[in-house]
Amino acid sequence: MQTLTPSSRPAYAVLFSLPVLVAALGYFVDVYDLLLFSIVRVPSLKDMGLSEADVSRQGASILNWQQAGLLLGGILWGVLGDKRGRLSVLFGSIITYSLANIACGFVQDVPTYAGLRFVAGLGLAGELGAGITLVSEILPKELRSLGTSLIAGVGLFGAVVAYLTVVSFDWRTAYFIGGGMGLALLLLRVSVFESGMYLTIKGKSVERGNFFLLFTNRTLLLRYLRCMGLAVPTYFVIGILATFSNEFGKALGLSEPVVAGRAVMFTYIGMAVGDLASGPLSQWLHSRRKAIGLLMALNLVLVAAFLLGVVRSAEPFYWLCLALGFSIGYIALFLTVAAEQFGTNLRATATTSIANNVRATTLLTIPLFQYLKTSLGALGAAGLVGALCFLISFWALATVEETHGKDLNYID
Repeated sequence: MQTLTPSSRPAYAVLFSLPVLVAALGYFVDVYDLLLFSIVRVPSLKDMGLSEADVSRQGASILNWQQAGLLLGGILWGVLGDKRGRLSVLFGSIITYSLANIACGFVQDVPTYAGLRFVAGLGLAGELGAGITLVSEILPKELRSLGTSLIAGVGLFGAVVAYLTVVSFDWRTAYFIGGGMGLALLLLRVSVFESGMYLTIKGKSVERGNFFLLFTNRTLLLRYLRCMGLAVPTYFVIGILATFSNEFGKALGLSEPVVAGRAVMFTYIGMAVGDLASGPLSQWLHSRRKAIGLLMALNLVLVAAFLLGVVRSAEPFYWLCLALGFSIGYIALFLTVAAEQFGTNLRATATTSIANNVRATTLLTIPLFQYLKTSLGALGAAGLVGALCFLISFWALATVEETHGKDLNYID
């Protein structure tokens, strides 16, 4: 590890500066657009004349295309962020997914829809990782987790706005609104400055953005896997417990049916509050690991309460989803840890790809859940998948480096 010449530190006011604000609004639009297809999947495909069976089949296929875009984009934007700069990603990603979402408002057939969701996923992959990387590098180390917490806390409310937009407008208009918000955000991004740490190494003969180095160097690979492992339970809660909450409601014998969209909205509200709280908690404890560990432990207790049927009616069930969301509200904190684990020449590559790889864990957990459900039922299958997720996450927590207060001005 080679240490670079220290750069000047911005003042305390930078916590509320334009780069932090723009990164927060960017993640807001990211979350809005990322979840929009899941919310409008049924009405949009029915509007194209698909049968109920085709809506299910084609909807899953389109979602997989979006997920493929996220996976590929996580690598491409991450490498670009280290080779060309953090701002290049913030501009390029939002242009890509904003135009793709506007085009989705005009779509008339499934193949075009799938192609546009792939492009949208490709663009969406760059937003969060680049924003966290930039803010981690421009903020003083004493304020770093507060800034990234602010980004996630504001950004996650994009899910709530997406749900309310679809309730108030038709699905095509909802796409136009998402794309329009993204393009409007470009006007703010023009005034955002590049990371001083990145500019320090840009003119040096330092290899930047080598994605394969993360997998050929054992030390870097273990760091990478531990950072991913920290967040595995978050997408277990989002991708299985919240998404299939209507099935769990039936399995638990709740007195009223559960509306999955409402459960997802409550989960995201809880996540937003949790992310706003996790940064200050980390600062108070002077530890990233302790803050994440406390939220993980709370999450474990709440998942057990969820699957054991502690609540018996729909309304308290939604409040339990809110509490579950709060307990996984350490997304910004785990990505801050990821940014702090890698040098300036690999930071964007690692952070951006980790963010999207964790999202993509649902490609493994959901099929496993569906397979186990046939023999164990929804509750038993979720319990087994959840146990596996928690084993991975607690291993990662026990072995990951504590990075609170770490100086990021170095290269790997």
